[in-house]
Amino acid sequence: MMRTFLIILSLCSIQCEEVLKPFDLLYEEGIQAYYRNDWEGVVHYMEEATRSYAQHKSIKVQCRLQCEKQHEFQEAAEPNLIFFAVILRRAHCIQECESRRMGPPSMYRVSEEVAREFQKRIVYNYLQLAYYKLKELDKAAAAAHTFFQANPEHMEMRQNLERYKLMKGVKESHFVDQDMRPYMVAFSTGMKHYDEEQYALAIDSFEEALTQYWVAETECRAFCQGPQEFDGNNYPAKSFHLYELITDHYIQVLQCEHDCMRELATRAGRLSPIENYLPMHYDFLQYSYYKVGNYEKALEATKSYLLIRPTDEDMLENLEYYQSVLQSQMDMNQIAPRQELVWFMDRYQLEKELLQSVSSELRFVYVDPINWTVSGTKHENPDHPKRRLPGEEESLKEPEMPTSQKRKVERKVPQQRQEGGPLLYDRVKLVYDSQQMNGSQRVLLDDVITAQECHELFHLASSITLAGDGYRGKMSPHTPNERFEGATVYKALVYGYEGRIPLHRARLFYDVSEKARKIIQSYFMLNSTLYFSYTHLVCRTAIEGQQDNRNDLSHPIHADNCLLDPDANECWKEPPAYTYRDYSAILYLNGDFEGGEFIFTEIDAKTITASVKPQCGRMVGFSSGEENPHGVKAVTKGQRCAVALWFTLDPLFRELERIQADEVVELISLAERLDDKLIINPRDEL
Repeated sequence: MMRTFLIILSLCSIQCEEVLKPFDLLYEEGIQAYYRNDWEGVVHYMEEATRSYAQHKSIKVQCRLQCEKQHEFQEAAEPNLIFFAVILRRAHCIQECESRRMGPPSMYRVSEEVAREFQKRIVYNYLQLAYYKLKELDKAAAAAHTFFQANPEHMEMRQNLERYKLMKGVKESHFVDQDMRPYMVAFSTGMKHYDEEQYALAIDSFEEALTQYWVAETECRAFCQGPQEFDGNNYPAKSFHLYELITDHYIQVLQCEHDCMRELATRAGRLSPIENYLPMHYDFLQYSYYKVGNYEKALEATKSYLLIRPTDEDMLENLEYYQSVLQSQMDMNQIAPRQELVWFMDRYQLEKELLQSVSSELRFVYVDPINWTVSGTKHENPDHPKRRLPGEEESLKEPEMPTSQKRKVERKVPQQRQEGGPLLYDRVKLVYDSQQMNGSQRVLLDDVITAQECHELFHLASSITLAGDGYRGKMSPHTPNERFEGATVYKALVYGYEGRIPLHRARLFYDVSEKARKIIQSYFMLNSTLYFSYTHLVCRTAIEGQQDNRNDLSHPIHADNCLLDPDANECWKEPPAYTYRDYSAILYLNGDFEGGEFIFTEIDAKTITASVKPQCGRMVGFSSGEENPHGVKAVTKGQRCAVALWFTLDPLFRELERIQADEVVELISLAERLDDKLIINPRDEL
């Protein structure tokens, strides 16, 4: 792959600009350097990868905006043909611009998996360890902080940050979010000056934040012009006529552009946008301008704020005050809301009406990306007292920074849950119930399988598990310090049926998972059938030479059917979470390794409520929701193997491979019956 890239570079050297190196290739080189303990190589390639990633996005945006400006739509006698000609010219312009700066399209079409890793800033996890190994603690602290901002549930990085703060030479100023968006940096600086009552400096920063925000908003919308793959829009092209195809793609692009206002207000790693993010700029500006005596600008900011939130009672009072002060000096109509915001709100309203009007016809749900125009007053905050104007009885309301935004969703009333039902099998022992494990819908059981069965399944794992199986082919999906291998029950049975592994071991895997399902269904006293959602034989192996000073997790804290948001103390039950999962269980096959304890935490992802040390035949079972965040501590020596099981009460989400496994078992049973019972009578042959 790298050789191909170098050949392309040489071919382009005469006719192309300097071609951008693909960030996914640089990232892969960095990972390989990590496994070689080449820390300088890790820093070189990962830093280059982050720069390439940023430039990749920037080039795409620049090319699209540049080509849009070069080839504008003009009125003409034949609008359809002219329109199509402009579209063709733009397409050619963008392709030529991107290819000139990034090489052929095949070089920068990155897999979804790699793109997700860059969005989650995984590259900074590698960088912080490499810088630590190189004793560049200031850079290590910055990389750790940057990674943690996008991964607030990452308990080990939280611990790393605490350690860095205690290290000699590490200063508070080193903890910088290196990927923080410029407009958010400027707003954060403005808030710092505002809190210090340096209002002139606060004004400069807030104004810079708005300038940068509008730049980012333009770029965000331009980036939406790329390929779209929204749910429900992946029909074969032949099923559409021309206008349906155009409409389908345009609506997807429009949805993406419309959602930019939400995207820009959401910090990295968070699911919820900052409440009233854009309105806050005008709120803090109006008060800062008031404090420096510039009432005209204060009134302008006030009117701008009210353009977004017209019923805000506090701001309406401020409006009356400014108008009363200025009415003898000028015409109030001369002071209008800021023009860029007027245009923004007009466009927002038009897009909203269009998307709402076609949502039912095109079968998609319109979700308003903002809640800025919600009526009502602001809540009083005892930490922000109202400030009175000198000599005035009426008070001017000072803006307040909101607490973390909670998404406005209706909570489902949890069904009545029970536990303590029969364990069904004589040997199985109850070790701890929910109360003893400091939670709800939790159970710890021993002797679910025998030592011999553990031995058989452990050997089965060593013979059929593949690196990355169950993890989209990734050898180390959760931590680079361990190797993950897995296999499904269907794969085991097929291998057994084909004679590639001992059939009795494959059948044991199937039977043991069924035994675990029956125990969970019975113990939690479920009134309906519990179906398999996913069944996985998985091993985690500590990679030798990478365990020194290790404090990460083998599996980060998470919940099985919702997206954990520790900052908001919420768990959002929405994709890509497996929202249909209802119960989970892990059946351990061995305990002869170091580390690897299973832990439950509070929803903050850091307060441990219970810890389970794996051993042969031990099984932990629990409900899959926000009440049971959990993870796995680092496996620092040896190999940890277990059967992981997820269940659902909804038959629509039954595991497809389980149904296939059932069919294989029927074939095996039929073959065994034929072998045992088919006795040919010699007379029947006559």
